[in-house]
Amino acid sequence: MPPATSEDQLSRVFSALADPTRRDIVARLTAGDTTLSDLSASYEVSVQAVSKHLKVLEDAGLVTRTREAQRRPVHLEAEVFDLMTRWIERYRQQAEERYRRLDGVLAALGPDRAVEGAS
Repeated sequence: MPPATSEDQLSRVFSALADPTRRDIVARLTAGDTTLSDLSASYEVSVQAVSKHLKVLEDAGLVTRTREAQRRPVHLEAEVFDLMTRWIERYRQQAEERYRRLDGVLAALGPDRAVEGAS
């Protein structure tokens, strides 16, 4: 199986975050590592359902689970957010450039012509 590209991982990340429960789990993990049982107490679903959500987040690379004696803390992998941020930033910059060009066109039209076109 070929190695996953960053685009593949990005797709898995966005797909995992499409679910509101998983987004909430990620939000809770920003405060620090926690266990499955602690996370499960926050939701009106079974421990197994929360475990399935964690598995999706884990497959996307958003969380990892480790073993510390009897505990299995869930850890948020912040590096994945860098991947998302770079992707979003690229398109934000492109949108800003389009707005700058539009501002230039409107400025070239002059204030009277720009207002006429808006009506």
